Amino acid sequence: MQDLPNPWLASQPAQICAGSSSVAVIEPRRVSVSARPEVETSYAAASLNAKDMSSWNPWRVSPDAALLGELDTINARGDDLARNNGVAAGAERTYVDNVIGPRVVCKPNPDRVALKKDATWVDGWSREVEAEWKGFADGVYFDAAARSNFHGATRLQAATLASAGEILALPLWLTDRGSRWNTCLQLVDPARLSNPNGKSDSATLRGGIEIDAYGAPVAYNIRKSHPGDLFGFGGTPFSGVWERIPAWTDFGRARVIHAFEPNRIGQNRGRPPIAPVARMFKMYDHLTVEKLRSTVLNAMIFAAMETPMDQESFVTTFGGDKMADYHTALNEWRVQMKGGAIIPLPPGTKLNPFIPGGPDSELDAFATLMLRHIGTGLNMPYELIFKDFSKTNYSSARAALLEAWRYFYACRQMVSDGWCSVVYDLWFEEAVNRGRIPDCKPADFYSRRLAWTQAKWIYAGRGWVDPLKEAQAAGTRMDNNLSSEEDEAAEQGRDARDIREQRAREMAHEFELEKQYGLPPGSMSRKGNGQIVTVHSSDGESSAKSDQGAKAA
Repeated sequence: MQDLPNPWLASQPAQICAGSSSVAVIEPRRVSVSARPEVETSYAAASLNAKDMSSWNPWRVSPDAALLGELDTINARGDDLARNNGVAAGAERTYVDNVIGPRVVCKPNPDRVALKKDATWVDGWSREVEAEWKGFADGVYFDAAARSNFHGATRLQAATLASAGEILALPLWLTDRGSRWNTCLQLVDPARLSNPNGKSDSATLRGGIEIDAYGAPVAYNIRKSHPGDLFGFGGTPFSGVWERIPAWTDFGRARVIHAFEPNRIGQNRGRPPIAPVARMFKMYDHLTVEKLRSTVLNAMIFAAMETPMDQESFVTTFGGDKMADYHTALNEWRVQMKGGAIIPLPPGTKLNPFIPGGPDSELDAFATLMLRHIGTGLNMPYELIFKDFSKTNYSSARAALLEAWRYFYACRQMVSDGWCSVVYDLWFEEAVNRGRIPDCKPADFYSRRLAWTQAKWIYAGRGWVDPLKEAQAAGTRMDNNLSSEEDEAAEQGRDARDIREQRAREMAHEFELEKQYGLPPGSMSRKGNGQIVTVHSSDGESSAKSDQGAKAA
């Protein structure tokens, strides 16, 4: 077979033969240019010639290579902001209050299909297990330090997650502590998770975590004391001592709880949420401090005293060398600034007022822009970061809060999976072996562990922007089978079963009071009691309605 010439290398037009015909390939005309194009790549993001891109040449690094060497610095700066900047401290508290709230309610919800149980069994079983769980979660013996119950520890872990981007705890088995349960948790600051004695990261050791060939954690190296603890220096027993803790026991019980949301595949430590906006946050901090100083100066009366006299003119005016006497007079000059005062001055001096620059009319708009940028980086809207709803109407506030709640729900799921469910599983295992779980023997538990330990976690309620509109919307969803009482109650941080039981107790009490005082049946339990009820809607309109049921009674 005849080889075809390369038309781009041939100096003469090449003949490409195909049977009896031939096609002449004309060499492309070369045109000289005086300069290279600014963007020489298909994607402008890859250009090396563009003036605004030529100096932007970052390395392509792995998640651990980019984060681990700088993690301590980022965390230290984030902690400093949280200590000294009110907006940063408020953002962390807002995160904890919205993601967790005052309490975390556990509702055992086993997989009845996998366990081959009916709904009636699940309801009764869940109540019994929930009562046992409360005995463990509500006491301070939950915490190895005997300081927090489960709810307080969960809030503290969420605060650590908001600052460091990860949570760390050690499940312990302690006896003779005055508690029915031996299982307890020791909360650990993630700063203590590090390579022993400053050892460099390697293929199997990343940020204090030993990993296997698949990237799974094998063991954790935890420093006995915090690296910044003043009481841990100077040769104390725990100074510079690490403990290697295996990730699991031989029979599969977790020995370390380490949870974070990875931003990239292969990441072994959590990234602080403030990392992308820390620089802007610090600049905003500088801006507010300097503007405050300028405002304080504007509120003060400040003047500078000057004299046009030099050494020669002074001698001419006063005769002789009286400079020493003049300086003495200036040093001894004292005056009290007050309204209407006549201020005597040394000879040859005058008082000039000093007026610093006035307020910047664009500062508010610029500060708002910075806070919106910071809020975007923290996945929280400006209204929540700055607690400012003065510029927001109902629709905008609703849209902003819905966007925030998508983020909070994702954080809740991570807390549920990485912390709450793990703690519940550890307690459940001990409860099974103690015979405290109905219808569940150790053999049943270990063979279908996940089916037995499933639970629903109820956190803080969302609250209402417009209670009337949102209550009507909830009723419409339930009427159209798009939601349930359980879902609607959980969205407000409540348990539907508890609400129904409480309402039943209240109605029974009302019925007893009606009989006791001879009131017509239903006179206390019906809404409105036959009176005119005025309903105020969110748009300012009002309507008068009558309780027809009460009238009929």
